[in-house]
Amino acid sequence: MSFPLLDELRTRFPRVAVVHEWLTIPGGSEQVVEELLRMFPKAELFCSIYDPAPWLPVITERQVHASYLSRIPGAQAHYRRLLPFMDRAYRSFDLSRFDLILSSNHAFAKNVRTPEGALHVCYCHTPMRYAWEEDFLEGEEVGRVAQLVLPLLLGRLRRQDLRGAAGPDVLVANSRHVAARIERCYGRAAEVVHPPVDVQHYLGVPRDPQNYYLAFGRVVPYKRVDLAVAACARLGVPLKVAGGGRALEAVRAAMPPGASVEFLGRVSERERDELLGGARALLFGGEEDFGIVPVEAQAAGLPVIAYRKGGAGETVLDGRTGVLFDEQTVAGMAGAIERFERLTLAQHDVRGNAERFGRERFRAEMAAVIARACEGRNSLTLSV
Repeated sequence: MSFPLLDELRTRFPRVAVVHEWLTIPGGSEQVVEELLRMFPKAELFCSIYDPAPWLPVITERQVHASYLSRIPGAQAHYRRLLPFMDRAYRSFDLSRFDLILSSNHAFAKNVRTPEGALHVCYCHTPMRYAWEEDFLEGEEVGRVAQLVLPLLLGRLRRQDLRGAAGPDVLVANSRHVAARIERCYGRAAEVVHPPVDVQHYLGVPRDPQNYYLAFGRVVPYKRVDLAVAACARLGVPLKVAGGGRALEAVRAAMPPGASVEFLGRVSERERDELLGGARALLFGGEEDFGIVPVEAQAAGLPVIAYRKGGAGETVLDGRTGVLFDEQTVAGMAGAIERFERLTLAQHDVRGNAERFGRERFRAEMAAVIARACEGRNSLTLSV
C-alpha cells in the first residue's frame, strides 16, 4: 500500500537504514520491522545477530548488515549472553550515508550513531526491561556467578540504555503503557503508534467454540502461563497450551494433579487458526508491553481474559471483548474466568475491536510521525 504522504517521504529520504535488535526468532517486534521495510522498500537492514533461516523475503531479499557479534560461533542460539557487548556492536555501524534512521528497539538498536543531518526515529517496544525492572528476571535460571555480577552488569546496561535514549530525534511507543515507562526511565515524551497486526487474516477464521480455554505463545516466565494452568485446574475446566519455551517444563511440573491440561507444543498456522476458532477464550496472564496475540485472537472472534496491567488493558475492552483482571494471581485469573462465563459477548464487537490495529493503520500513523519530525526539524532550523 502507498499513499501521497508515504510517497513524499520516500522521495525526501532516498537512503533509509532500518536498525533492529537481533534477527533470530520471529516475534511481534519483527512484524514492526517487516512493515517498516514495506514502507521503504529500498531500505538496508542492520542488526546485531542474523540467522536468515526463519524470515520472509521482505527481509532476506535485501542487504542485511549483521554486526561482528554474528560471526561468533553459537551467537544465533545464545545471543542473550552477548548483551554486555551489544552497545559497542551497534555503535560500530557506519550509517553516514543514510538520510533516515528507523530503529526498532527494545535493547540497543537505538544506540547507533546518527550521522549529522540525518533524522532518527526510534520505535521503542520498551526500555530495556531486564535493566530497569528488578522483578522481570523472576523465574529465570541465574547461576551463582551470574548472581554476583548481575547488579554491576545491570547498572552498566542502564547507563548504556539511558545514553542511547538521548540519540533519537523522536521516540515512538507501542502503547500508552510503554510511553509511561519511557517517561519514567528516560525522562522523554513518546508518541504512541500501536504495532501492526495481520487482522485481515484472522477476521476470516471461522468460530466454532468448544469446551476448552487456550493459552497461546512463547512459554517464558514473564508470560505467566502457570496462572492459566493453575486457574483452569482450580475451576476444573479444560485448557490447551500451544507454544514452547524455556519455562514449559517448569509449568508442566507445577501442574496440579488431575488438571485437564493439554500441552501441544509449537503448532502450525492451520492448527493455530483451528485452536483460535474453537476455544472459549484466550487466557493471557502476563504483563506485555503491547501483546499482539490478544489482538489476533479478537480478530478471530475469540474473547480474551487478560491481566489489566500492560498493553492488554488498551486492546481488550472489559465486558465487551473479554475480561480484564487486576491481580496477577491464580485467584485473579480464576475469578475473571468465572465472570466471563456469566457474560454474553457479541462476536462482531470482538472482531470489530481488532480492526483498529491493522497494518495499513500502522503505516499511515508512522508516516505521519516521520512527517511531523521533519516539520519540527525544519521549524527549529528556521528559528535558529
